[in-house]
Amino acid sequence: MSRVLSFDADTCVGCHICEEVCSDTWFKTTDRELSSIRIHEERREDELVLRAVYCVQCGECIAVCPVMALSQDRRGIVRLRKQLCVGCLSCVGFCPYLAMFYHASQTEPFKCVACGRCAEECPAEALAVVEVETPRAPGLQV
Repeated sequence: MSRVLSFDADTCVGCHICEEVCSDTWFKTTDRELSSIRIHEERREDELVLRAVYCVQCGECIAVCPVMALSQDRRGIVRLRKQLCVGCLSCVGFCPYLAMFYHASQTEPFKCVACGRCAEECPAEALAVVEVETPRAPGLQV
């Protein structure tokens, strides 16, 4: 079983509070570019569609890391060991969900670790941390 973030696009109101909470929790600043969850707004005809991008803990990035700085813990969370990371960004380019992020102010990439802070603060209750057998792409019902 893996612990993952779950997103309900029908419930999301697009307030971006999750992004603010994430960047503030992990980087002590309010900056969308330092958030491990990104809410994208897309126009489809006359409808606004919200989509979330975050790590689903699939582990695909682990094999591409040349220094084995990525591993999966017992709860299924993919973790980055900063002391081993050389900043090559292979994981950023390889992530099939585009959910491994990089910012120029950081030496290492960063990603969601399903801490749940964004879910706790989401006013629409569009986010939750759930246990799943097989991680799936963000936006799909878990």
